[in-house]
Amino acid sequence: MVVIRIVSICPSNTEIVAYLGKLDVLVGVDDFSDWPEDVLNLPKVGPDLSIDMDKVEALQPDLVLASLSVPGMEKNIEALEERGLPYISLNPNSLAEIADDIRTVGEALNLKDLGIERAQTFLDEAADLKKIAANRDDKPTLYWEWWPKPVFTPGNVNWLTEISNLAGAENIFATENVASFQTDWEDVKRRNPDHICMVWVGVKEEKMRPELVMKRPGWNEMKAVQEGNIHVLEESLFCRPSPRLLDGLKKLMEVTQPSHQ
Repeated sequence: MVVIRIVSICPSNTEIVAYLGKLDVLVGVDDFSDWPEDVLNLPKVGPDLSIDMDKVEALQPDLVLASLSVPGMEKNIEALEERGLPYISLNPNSLAEIADDIRTVGEALNLKDLGIERAQTFLDEAADLKKIAANRDDKPTLYWEWWPKPVFTPGNVNWLTEISNLAGAENIFATENVASFQTDWEDVKRRNPDHICMVWVGVKEEKMRPELVMKRPGWNEMKAVQEGNIHVLEESLFCRPSPRLLDGLKKLMEVTQPSHQ
C-alpha cells in the first residue's frame, strides 16, 4: 500500500513527519499541532485527549499516527480499532526511542532509508551537544515543573531527565523510577534545586507566573529562588517527545550556564 493520506493526532507525531520533510502527506492534525506553521491550515480533528473520530474517518486516512505519550490517549486507540482505521501508535520515553519512531514513521511512509538517515542525524546531533556540555565545570540541579498543583514532575524514566544529563545538569527527581511523579512543594523545597524550569503542559509561556512560584511557603530559602534561576520555558520544546527536544536542549544549555545568570 502506498501511504498518501496521514492524520496525526498528537503534536509530537506531526513534528516527526515534519522532521522527515513529508508534510505533504498530512491531511489532518489534532488541535495542539502548531509546528511548523504549515500545519496550522490543515483540518483539525480535536484536542489529543478528545479526538473527534468522525472527523478523522471523514478524512479517509491511509494511516493514523496515534500516541500513548499522555495518560488518557488509550481511548483514541480503542476508537481507531472499533472503526477499523489503520494506525500506528508511538510512545517514546527516551531519545533512542524517538529515533526508533523516526525510523518507524519513515518505513510507514515507504521511506525506510530516509527514516534511518534522519534518525541517525538526530542521534548524532544529540551526541554532539553532549560533548559540548561535558566541558562545563559545574553540574547544576534542576526541578522541572510540569504542573503546579498537584505537583507533577518528570522522573527518571523520561526524556527530560536525559535532556538534563545531556545539558550537563541533573534532574532532582531522577531518583524516582517513573516517567511522571506526583509530589508536593515541601519535597521540592527539601531537594533545593539550583534551577526551576517551568514547562506547564498545555500552557503558553505568557500565562505562567514565576512570581507566584516565588511566593510558595519557604521557597524563598531555595537556591533557585535566591539566585533568580526561575525559567519559563517553551512547553512545546520540552514536553513533546519529538526531534524538537534538541532545540529544547540547546535552550537549556544556554539558560543554565553561569554566564547566563
